[in-house]
Amino acid sequence: MTESEVRPTEINEIGPLRQQYREEANCQVIFDSIHVRPGWTQEYALEIGGELAGYGSLAVGGPWREKHTLYEFFVRRDHRMRTFELFTKLLESSGAVVIETQTNIPSLLVMLHVFARNVRSEAVLFADQFQSFLAPDGASFRAKEPGDAEALKRHELDDSVEWVATVDGEVAGAGDILYHYNRPYGDIYMKVAEPFRRRGIGAYLVQELKSVCRQGGSVPAARCNVDNLPSRATLQRAGFVPCGNLVSGELR
Repeated sequence: MTESEVRPTEINEIGPLRQQYREEANCQVIFDSIHVRPGWTQEYALEIGGELAGYGSLAVGGPWREKHTLYEFFVRRDHRMRTFELFTKLLESSGAVVIETQTNIPSLLVMLHVFARNVRSEAVLFADQFQSFLAPDGASFRAKEPGDAEALKRHELDDSVEWVATVDGEVAGAGDILYHYNRPYGDIYMKVAEPFRRRGIGAYLVQELKSVCRQGGSVPAARCNVDNLPSRATLQRAGFVPCGNLVSGELR
């Protein structure tokens, strides 16, 4: 059998394989942006007979500095009969202690359930499938203006956002869209001020942010903590549906 090998590499060598990974995933890739953050990741080339057969990505910086974590694993279709062999060698070479992945991207998920223990869900992932038509009494949506700074601070809302929801002219919530994930996906986030909660403002704000995202040619996506029941309900009312989980496990 042709010899397999795993070696450290740089992002430019595995670029074409990463594009294949994103195309097969066909969803928002949560950890896509950390590949290009200096010092945050170590890439590994998986070779068979000297030919590039796949890659693995190990998070070593930021929140993962103390727990080096495998977060991407991809093997070319023509070499997948040797997936377990390549993954075992990747574990030996990388020294990973944790796997963290998405349930809607199966390649690393299978390895998680075979090689890890204490598997737990960190977040629920949402995909946009329905258009909503929410219009709470007195609510409107607009771009943030310079005069909103005081209200945002008073209500403990993020003043770095680009969009706000108002009720009878008063700022009631704020939100934005992050585009540093794999295009064309845009990650929606928002917060509603305490005096305006439980009135449908959050779902309305998400609905309008989805519209902004789509108008810009992007695909809305979102996620929330598994225990955050209000956020789960808000995202559902705004037309998002659950499409996966962010899960992690400790390597045996």
